[in-house]
Amino acid sequence: MQEPHRENLANYSDPESCIGRGNADSEALTGESAGTDIELRNTSSEGPTSLCCAEGHSEADVTGKPASPLAQSETRSMHGHSLRGSREIPEASEAVIFSDRSEKVTSQTSGWKGPGKSDDCIVPEKLSNKSVQYLTLAEVAEGRRSAKGNAAGTATLRTQSRDRVLTGLDRVRAAARKDKRKRFTALMHHITLDSLRESFMHLQRGASPGIDGVTWQQYSQGLENRLRDLLERVHRGTYRAQPSKRAYIPKADGKLRPLGIAALEDKIVQQAVVTVLNAVYEEDFLGFSYGFRPGRSAHNALDAIWNGIMGKKVNWVLDADICGFFDNISHEWMQKFVEHRIADSRINRLIQKWLRAGVSEDGEWSKTIVGTPQGSVISPLLANVFLHYVFDLWVQQWRSQRTQGDIIVVRYADDFVMGFQHRGEAEQFLTDLRNRFAKFGLSLHPDKTRLIEFGRYAADNRRKKGLGKPETFNFLGFTHVCGVTHLNRKFTILRYTTAKRLRARVKQVTQTLMQHRHDPVQETGKWLGRVMRGYFAYHAVPNNARRLNMFRTLVIRAWLRALRRRSQRGRRLTWERFVCLVEKYLPKVSILHPYPSERFLAKYPKQEPYAVVPHVRICTGGGRQLPSLP
Repeated sequence: MQEPHRENLANYSDPESCIGRGNADSEALTGESAGTDIELRNTSSEGPTSLCCAEGHSEADVTGKPASPLAQSETRSMHGHSLRGSREIPEASEAVIFSDRSEKVTSQTSGWKGPGKSDDCIVPEKLSNKSVQYLTLAEVAEGRRSAKGNAAGTATLRTQSRDRVLTGLDRVRAAARKDKRKRFTALMHHITLDSLRESFMHLQRGASPGIDGVTWQQYSQGLENRLRDLLERVHRGTYRAQPSKRAYIPKADGKLRPLGIAALEDKIVQQAVVTVLNAVYEEDFLGFSYGFRPGRSAHNALDAIWNGIMGKKVNWVLDADICGFFDNISHEWMQKFVEHRIADSRINRLIQKWLRAGVSEDGEWSKTIVGTPQGSVISPLLANVFLHYVFDLWVQQWRSQRTQGDIIVVRYADDFVMGFQHRGEAEQFLTDLRNRFAKFGLSLHPDKTRLIEFGRYAADNRRKKGLGKPETFNFLGFTHVCGVTHLNRKFTILRYTTAKRLRARVKQVTQTLMQHRHDPVQETGKWLGRVMRGYFAYHAVPNNARRLNMFRTLVIRAWLRALRRRSQRGRRLTWERFVCLVEKYLPKVSILHPYPSERFLAKYPKQEPYAVVPHVRICTGGGRQLPSLP
C-alpha cells in the first residue's frame, strides 16, 4: 500500500542536494534544523507508473491522479471490422446483467446482451506490399481471434521482446534508480520464507554462537518449521531482538577490539533486511565508497587510490580514521537518515530493535544509547548509510564549490584517504571536516589522521628543502611508498604489507603452532598451508614479494621450533629432513594480483559512456561542476 504523508514524519529537502546544485540548506548536510521538516513530494505527479503500481512502495505517488477505470483503454477502440485496438469489454449495467440469470449458454452468441463483445477476428495491422490483385497466399496476413480475458493487462513482458522479466527487488532497484527522492513505504513483503532460507545459508557455519547459544548446525535441524515460525513472528510484529554477546579480539597495535555477536535468528532476519535495503541504497551510494558493498572489495579501493594518485595532480595526502566510529553512531541521526528513503514503519522498527537491543557481557545486560555492535550483519550497511549522508555527500559538495585543484577520495568503511593538489585546500578541508563530524558526534583519531607530502614531486621537493624521504601512509593493510620503477626510473607507488600487521600475524601463527605441536604432522602441515595460501591471496600484490618471503620464512622457522619441542627425539630433526615437509605442504611465493592500473581499467574502461561520472569512476576533479549521478 501507499502511505499518505504524516505531519510528524521526518522529511528533508533533498538530501542529495550537493549533486548538481550545491545548495546547503538540507538538514542532512548541515546538521542544523531546516525549519519546516515536512515537504510534500511530487505534488504534481501523474498516475502511478507500472513500476510503482506493481510494487506499491512509492510514497511519491500518493498525490497522483486516480487511475482510470479498467474498462477504459489508452488505445483507440476500433469499431466495425477491426478490433485491433482495445480488447476490453465495457462493463454492462446491473439491469442488463441481472435481467435473465436463467438463460442457458448454448452458443457463442448467447451473451449478446453484453455490449462490446464480438467474435470478429483481429485484423492484422501490417498490410501486404503488393496490390490486392497480385496477392499470393504466402503474402496474405491472416487475422486471428480475440484473446480471452484481459490480454492488455499482463503484468510480465512477452518473451518475444527479449526483455528480462523483473523480479520484486529488481523493480525496487529500478524505482530507486529512476527517482533519487522516492521513499519506499512497503518493503516488508519482500522478506519471505525463501529469503530467510537464503539468508540462513549465507551465514558462516563455523561462527561463534550468540547469547542464545544456538549454532548453525543446531538450527538446521527442523529448519523449515523454525523459519516459518520466525517469518510469522516478523510479519506479526512479535519478533524480539536479543542482546548481542560481547567479545574481544586483539588488534594489530596490541589493543582489544570489542565485537557484538548477535543471536542466530537475529543474523537471519538482519541478512534478509540487508538484501532488501541493498536494492535501494546501492543506487544511492557514491563511487568512492568501497567498504562492505556487493561486487566491491578492499583491492578495488586499493586500485582506486593507486590510479588516483598516479593519474591526477596529487601532492598532499590526507590519511584519516574516525575514532570509535561504530561505538559513537547516533541513533537519532541514524533514524533520520534511514527515513530519507525508507518509509516502511515495520522495517524502521526492526532497525530500532537491533540498535536498542543492548549488549550482554559476563551475564550482565547494558543498554546501548549510541553506537551499533561491530560484528553484526546489519552494522556495515548502517555504517555506510550514516557516512553517506555525513561524509560522502558533503565531500561531493565541498570539492565542487571550495576547490580549484584536483581532489581524489576513497573510503572503505570508516577509513578514508584523500589526495589534494594544494596544501592550503587540504588544511582547510581538514578544519571543515572536524567541524562537520562534531555536529554528528564523531571525531577524527588524533594519531591515525595525518596530512603528508606524497606524490610525483614529493621526493624532489623534500630534497630541495633538505628533508628526508617522503612519508608513507597505511591503508587497508598496505604501506604506500613513493618509489621509482626499475626499468626507466619513473615515479610509481610501491605497496608493502604493513610491518605491524605482519608481525602480529606471525605471532598469532607461532602461538597456535606451539599449542598444537603434539598434533599429527600431516594435520599441522595442511592447516599451515591453508593459512599461508589465505595470506598470499590478499597480500600477493606486485612489488610485495620481499614481504611475502619474509612471512614465509618466519612461519617456517616457527614450525621447525614447534616440531623440535615435541619431545627429546624431536630435537634431532635436521633442516634437511624438515625441508621435505616444507616442500610438501607449504606453497611458494607468487604474485597473484595484477597491477592496479590493469585491473582498474579493465573494470572501469575509459571509453565507457559514463566513465567521468564519480559513481562509476573514483571521485576526482577540481572546481568544475560534476554531472549528477545516473
